[in-house]
Amino acid sequence: MNKLYVGNLSPSVTVEDLKQLFGERKLPVADQVLLKSGYAFVDFPDQNSAIKAIETLSANVTLSTFVPTGKVELHGKVIEVDYSVPKKLRSRKIQIRNIPPHLQWEVLDGLLAQYGTVENVEQVNTDTETAVVNVTYATKEEAKVAIEKLTGHQFDDYSFKVSYIVDMDAAPPDHAPRTRRGGRSSRDQGASQPGPSGDFGAPRPRQHDFPLRMLVPTQFVGAIIGKEGLTIKNVTKQTQSKVDIHRKENAGAAEKPITIHSTPEGCSSACRMILDIMQKEANETKTTEDIPLKILAHNSLVGRLIGKEGRNLKKIEEETGTKITISSLQDLTIYNPERTITVKGSLEACCKAEAEIMKKLREAYENDIAAINQQANLIPGLNLNALGIFSSGLPVLPPAAGPRGAVPPVAPAGYNPFLSHSSHLSGLYGVPPASAITHQHSQAQEQEVVYLFIPTQAVGALIGKKGQHIKQLAHFAGASIKIAPAENPDVTERMVIITGTPEAQFKAQGRIFGKLKEENFFTAKEEVKLETHIKVPSTAAGRVIGKGGKTVNELQNLTSAEVIVPRDQTPDENDEVFVKISGHFFASQTAQRKIREIIQQVKQQEQKHQQGAAVSPHHSK
Repeated sequence: MNKLYVGNLSPSVTVEDLKQLFGERKLPVADQVLLKSGYAFVDFPDQNSAIKAIETLSANVTLSTFVPTGKVELHGKVIEVDYSVPKKLRSRKIQIRNIPPHLQWEVLDGLLAQYGTVENVEQVNTDTETAVVNVTYATKEEAKVAIEKLTGHQFDDYSFKVSYIVDMDAAPPDHAPRTRRGGRSSRDQGASQPGPSGDFGAPRPRQHDFPLRMLVPTQFVGAIIGKEGLTIKNVTKQTQSKVDIHRKENAGAAEKPITIHSTPEGCSSACRMILDIMQKEANETKTTEDIPLKILAHNSLVGRLIGKEGRNLKKIEEETGTKITISSLQDLTIYNPERTITVKGSLEACCKAEAEIMKKLREAYENDIAAINQQANLIPGLNLNALGIFSSGLPVLPPAAGPRGAVPPVAPAGYNPFLSHSSHLSGLYGVPPASAITHQHSQAQEQEVVYLFIPTQAVGALIGKKGQHIKQLAHFAGASIKIAPAENPDVTERMVIITGTPEAQFKAQGRIFGKLKEENFFTAKEEVKLETHIKVPSTAAGRVIGKGGKTVNELQNLTSAEVIVPRDQTPDENDEVFVKISGHFFASQTAQRKIREIIQQVKQQEQKHQQGAAVSPHHSK
């Protein structure tokens, strides 16, 4: 995805002319320039360089006509620059550039969903001030429409720029790229990464999947790297870890991120060495301020680190003798889905706290993966990839083996591990396992009704200005979403009635949970837990409870949700009663699906009984 097409060239243009142009525009030196008559193909070192070249050399390209609105001339002709994508590989994948950095994922997701089913959205980490995302649609037709509609789309004085990017899934098997001997491949961001044995797709130990992300003062980066890189090489060798120092991120920023890939023990050892290097450098330069440990963690995991009423964090502080603070939710944007955990104390105390903090974050991650795997199996055919449940729009499952997710790609320079498939969060809400894709429903799914209760003060945020947000949400989820009138002015909760298929329910409820967290209706120390009611036939209520409450207890243990079947309910006109479910999103979803399974079993048994009763008189003759 780093090869560019440079068109409309004068016959007199030479390779040296192109390289000179790149130099004048302060673009990275191209790896290879292949000059043809009137056009050229240029290979850049990485995707970031390619994006920078497109942005610099063609201010805005209209894909249908390839007419640039920004003029960059060479030998008297305005050149055209875009990705070089063969027609056979122009399929479902597009790239959108020049996105306002303050744009919320929710708004972007709603816009993308207008043109088809979005299977995946990945942010590309670049040096540009604006955001860049790679989008995969379900079909090539949808991608084509999206390119036509989104090219030049205006948002707050920003004009979107859209291109096709290579979709290797569209390539015939015979044309699939071959890897070189020894497991080496290209340096493209989409290239496959060799496993420990050198074979592509070789399984990696789970413990390697969760990197430690640190923030360090920019002034210490040189000391951490060392002369000719000797210091950082020593760190990686001694701790058996891979350490990425993202020097190019956030030019001019006071702090730079470092990503450490290793076992939990390896991450902790590398962290200790880096803290020690910074402390020694501070002593030599007579820096008086203490250097805190700063850990970056994705917002979706932080709630569980904090714990109920801050108990987990308080326990870590007490056991390690440190002071721990976490950055505000207000700092989160499309560019920054991570929060900063600042640990203050002695070097030894900070190292102990790091181990405990990362242990909690890893546990939260593993629980999410387990919950999603279970959820995917509970809703056959559910495409988790398209959900973008939380405001970060992150994906959560690693790519499944198969043509659409063979192996994680190589992490590009300066990448954000929570926004690419190379990381432990690979798409925390991303590509579903193969079982979730292959078991498609052969018939239309049954419409379900769910009653979700939200804080009264959150109603305005859910509806949005002139009802825009709730309309976008309904369109995205494919569900009917209505807010019931308040029974009296003093109610603390309002009922949201959601009608749709299981997948629509998952999308709609997930987005609502995410919206409440994003809008700070729950504090940083609280996990979003909502009460949900579903109706079940009165004949199935006993089955949900089970003998002596056995079934409902098992449900609660399995899902971590609170499940209550109120006693002494009077069935409604449809002979149905309510079951109340309370818990965080995945707990609630799992409980809902399990209860729906019980309802289905009861219905099937009743149908068999009725059929048996219908034929029994015939047999008695």
